[in-house]
Amino acid sequence: MSRIGKKPVPLPAGVTASISGQTIEVKGPKGTLSFKATDDVTLAQEDGAVRVTPRGLSKRARQQWGMSRSMVENLVTGVSAGFRKELNITGVGYRATMQGNSLKLALGYSHDVTYEPPAGIKITTPSARNDVIVVEGIDPQQVGQVAAEIREWRAPEPYKGKGIRYKDEFIFRKEGKKK
Repeated sequence: MSRIGKKPVPLPAGVTASISGQTIEVKGPKGTLSFKATDDVTLAQEDGAVRVTPRGLSKRARQQWGMSRSMVENLVTGVSAGFRKELNITGVGYRATMQGNSLKLALGYSHDVTYEPPAGIKITTPSARNDVIVVEGIDPQQVGQVAAEIREWRAPEPYKGKGIRYKDEFIFRKEGKKK
């Protein structure tokens, strides 16, 4: 039995869900998202919440039960509050600035790196020192992908810790060479 799948997904004020067959569409203040569930689960809306139930007791149906419920919860969270990832930049001369809609990164290369965010993603640099990048959007997969692509330009190295890291990421530091 799925412990996650048993819980209904509550719909907060201002969020509506419409179910047609195996597709659920959630509308909220930040936008609209949809998800098509597999035939192993049933989607139902009751008492201001969305409930996901398995159609059988097969292993696949039980796997899809919890996953589908989590996907529906991500839709509701995305259109109501949105998702956010913060990246910190560490290193002398490393900085990020916004130029129009594109992110300009100075990461120790001979040239600056320019990153164009995809549609639906908002990137900001709120820090005065230009060492913080905030990626926001309604789709958690897309927010995570954009943050990973930005981090990929200069992943943190283990000796001095220089590079782009997630806000809550721990970098295992290595000891340098001894004379």
